[in-house]
Amino acid sequence: MTIEDIVLDRDKRGIAALRPHLPADYCDQAARVVLDNPGTAIIVTGFYIITAGATETDGPPGAVVIGNALQSIGYEVVYVTDRYSLKVMAGTAGPDSSVVEFPIAGEEESRSFAKELLSEIAPSVIIGIERCGLTSEGLYRNMRGVDISEYNAKADYLFESGIPSVGIGDGGNEIGLGNLADIIPTVPSLVRMPCVTTTSALVIASVSNWGGYGLVAAMSKIKGKNLLPSIEAEQALVKRNVELGAVDGPSGEAVPMVDGFTLEENSQALQELHDLLSAE
Repeated sequence: MTIEDIVLDRDKRGIAALRPHLPADYCDQAARVVLDNPGTAIIVTGFYIITAGATETDGPPGAVVIGNALQSIGYEVVYVTDRYSLKVMAGTAGPDSSVVEFPIAGEEESRSFAKELLSEIAPSVIIGIERCGLTSEGLYRNMRGVDISEYNAKADYLFESGIPSVGIGDGGNEIGLGNLADIIPTVPSLVRMPCVTTTSALVIASVSNWGGYGLVAAMSKIKGKNLLPSIEAEQALVKRNVELGAVDGPSGEAVPMVDGFTLEENSQALQELHDLLSAE
């Protein structure tokens, strides 16, 4: 059993079809991109569910798990999202966290904001988790192919800077999946118009949060200490998301579920990662 086996288990969308096109130890490789670049991490997340008019529970919990792990080993962490996910992100990350709102604006203004933000923060690494990314048409589309551009800040421009980066996704339309943009349309269950924004390393998972946990598990292996949260802490993050207005993506309902998985089903992946680390 590997980290990759765990985060790709119970794959509902067929994202595992992309696995042969990535390194066998892609979580380890992504972890090395992060750990080889200590300093300040920008973590970008927040995915708008148009049917619910709200952000989803996949993304912010994984972002906070990564952020907490990085802070525990000395990184500064800045979360970036847009106004539709700002309340959820800030409330999940906590009062002492740094959360930046990326404006929903045109290309020129967005590029300018990205440039200024990078200049101000000077990140050593950038991580995108469950963040809708630009297609080749310059639009943002959800899993059903619906254009959600008006609800999406162009945070992709942060990833065009050449700064080492990691993308985490589960459907093909997230930042980082541009690494496999030619392959994704050949998998019938994935999106027809994939994201084209690329990252230095890519993590795929059945649920993006699980990919975030997989990244932290891989960092834990390399550092020789378990940086993962407890099951209770992780479940509290998901519940907090819902209290703040987030919804389960597939159903659009304000229930403590992630991508259709119950809290208990969701925590199974985290427990298996804990077990894997304790067995090593």
